Amino acid sequence: MKLPEDIPDFVKETDFDSIDWDHKAVRLSDQMIGNENKSGVIGIDMPSLQTQKWMWHLWGLENPVNKKFTVIGYHRETGTVHQVLTSGWTIGLSGENNGADAHTPSNVQIPEAGEWAFLQYIEGELFDTLVYKIAEYL
Repeated sequence: MKLPEDIPDFVKETDFDSIDWDHKAVRLSDQMIGNENKSGVIGIDMPSLQTQKWMWHLWGLENPVNKKFTVIGYHRETGTVHQVLTSGWTIGLSGENNGADAHTPSNVQIPEAGEWAFLQYIEGELFDTLVYKIAEYL
């Protein structure tokens, strides 16, 4: 595996070894998909590979406002690592929303269909991994 040159220093190749591909994200509500009591996303199930808006939700955080939230996309079939947030690797968190302790809106661009792991870091520490199949619909 080759990590992108501009990937944050705290992301290690061993983080990808810990991905449990059998632990798929599940529907948490009518609109949210994720890992119960950990993380969820509204918008992840939108039928497109075009730029789209996702709202990330995180549970189990104290004082999340302005903490750094980093998302790393890993495409299982190609074994490649991608920046999926359109504004960079890292964005800031905001407070409570939809029952979660923290949330943040983002624009994402998923480069290809397939099975993805979205590794989420808070302040440089691996927080959760969402495993989800992204399909391309026209």
